[in-house]
Amino acid sequence: MDFTAVMIKIVCLISEARRNVDKLPAALITSGIVQAAAALALAIFKSPAGIFVGHGKAPFYLYYGILITVIIFGLVEASAGFYVSGDVTRRRAIGMTILWISILPIVLVAGLGGFVILK
Repeated sequence: MDFTAVMIKIVCLISEARRNVDKLPAALITSGIVQAAAALALAIFKSPAGIFVGHGKAPFYLYYGILITVIIFGLVEASAGFYVSGDVTRRRAIGMTILWISILPIVLVAGLGGFVILK
């Protein structure tokens, strides 16, 4: 599956979850797992490039720090999906907040090239 197909499916899930509260847990779980997997694959298979190379050790550590943070956030987001599925109507606000915050890590992983590895 290529980058655009993955991003379109995630965006469709997020927009459907905004309209239909029953799709919120699926959107959280899918989005969290995909971004954690992409960040993990990026950390394992792709070395830092661009501005992360040639400027000392700090950008190198920043690169892996960003990826580790995205992996942890993705797992927390997937766990929140299971939590929200217990009582969707009462926990909708928590789920929607996490879902909207998750757009930033998805953009970070996409910007670092993480979804190219999923091909």
